[in-house]
Amino acid sequence: MAHNTAPRRRLVLASQSPARLGLLRQAGMAPEVIVSGVDEDALDAPTPGELALLLAEAKADAVAGRPEAAGALVVGCDSVLELDGRPLGKPADAEEATARWKDMRGRAGVLVTGHCVVDTATGRRASATAATTVRFGEPSDEEIAAYVASGEPLHVAGAFTLDGRSAPFVDGIEGDHGNVIGLSLPLLRRLLAELGVPITELWA
Repeated sequence: MAHNTAPRRRLVLASQSPARLGLLRQAGMAPEVIVSGVDEDALDAPTPGELALLLAEAKADAVAGRPEAAGALVVGCDSVLELDGRPLGKPADAEEATARWKDMRGRAGVLVTGHCVVDTATGRRASATAATTVRFGEPSDEEIAAYVASGEPLHVAGAFTLDGRSAPFVDGIEGDHGNVIGLSLPLLRRLLAELGVPITELWA
């Protein structure tokens, strides 16, 4: 008898992040991508953690309400770097990215990612944040300039990522490394469990 390898539930990622998509695929899932279109600059919250969660919920809700997401599990995520209590998202330009790296080097920040899962079949939802401490190295001014010139830091929260050119400039982390890349798989498993969905049902 042929084994049916199709997942039992559809998974939709409400994000255009290739890093988040890659993490889900590496963990055996085959999500569809529907970009939320949420204006991240239009939302605000008192703390970086609350902001990350608010943005994640806004993205998940925006996609969950669309007809093409009917019946699917929708995952929304958003990452914010907290440094000195301030939320740092994607830098606006090269000048801001350069200044931020000069501020971060030799220090530690907390990368907070909000996660929200909406089950469009039942209308139920679960959301939470994951936090990972990141210890930055001390790249030289020349290394920072070269990194900013690559364009990479303009597309990622906190102006850095663990799976790209800035990896050599991060001395270490405490917590889930996937969370820093953009999505905590252990937290996703717990949120799915809250909704009564084993993560194994999403394996492709």
